Amino acid sequence: MNAVLSRNAPRVDHRAALARQHWTYASGDYAVVGNALQMVSEELCESVNLCQDQRILDVAAGNFHASLAATRRWCDVTTTDHTSDLVGRSRQRIEAESMGVRFVDGDVEALPFPDQSFDAVLSSFGAMFAVDEERAASEMIRVCRRGRQVGLSNWTPGGFVGQLLRVVGKHAPQGTPIATCTWGTASRLAELFGAYGNLWVMEKRVAFRSRTPMDWVDKLRGGYLPLQKTFAQLDAAGKRALRSELLALVESFNRASDGTMLVDAEYLEVVITRR
Repeated sequence: MNAVLSRNAPRVDHRAALARQHWTYASGDYAVVGNALQMVSEELCESVNLCQDQRILDVAAGNFHASLAATRRWCDVTTTDHTSDLVGRSRQRIEAESMGVRFVDGDVEALPFPDQSFDAVLSSFGAMFAVDEERAASEMIRVCRRGRQVGLSNWTPGGFVGQLLRVVGKHAPQGTPIATCTWGTASRLAELFGAYGNLWVMEKRVAFRSRTPMDWVDKLRGGYLPLQKTFAQLDAAGKRALRSELLALVESFNRASDGTMLVDAEYLEVVITRR
């Protein structure tokens, strides 16, 4: 175990891949599902059973939904993400800092903390997009205390968001990495975390709502950076084709019958208890 978790273990040279991935999956709350993601994080904190004064690390924090949920349970919360992401989310960062969250620039594949620094390590739809999946998993385990828990929320490949990422990747410029959402499968999670502890995996759904499917797609296009850039690189016919495919995807998942949008997005809630 110690050899596996050592920070001196060789790392995959993937700087270029990481830069491309950051371009593709920045703005990971998709602009129009922020409240839904907050609900997911609240449930994750309940499943991990966070307690007052525990030291919590939120990895690849996005818009800090898990961090805020943990602070509401009176925890001592540290948040890590890329510097450019933390700076770009100034409004959300001000809110989080006002609640006592501490910010540290850090990559999930090289967390800047000593072994067993935290009582719980969380990642809500963040760590699942790591380039070096094995390294990310081992780093999250490494900084978690023995007997304590790592909690994850991961989109499934067959669910709404997994299919959404597939559609965006299909139309994205050549060479852009495509997310596979492999952390949303029990088999891959067992490969990544099974040697480190006991896994508990629960399939859940969170509702995405909008006035209409068209309104949701247009807001997604305006607020989700990778989709903005993909549209920008397409000609008029390509733009129409991508928008049409996104609308068709929403309609295929939509269970509203009154012209609005109500889509259940499937994800896995995962708790690993470190041995």
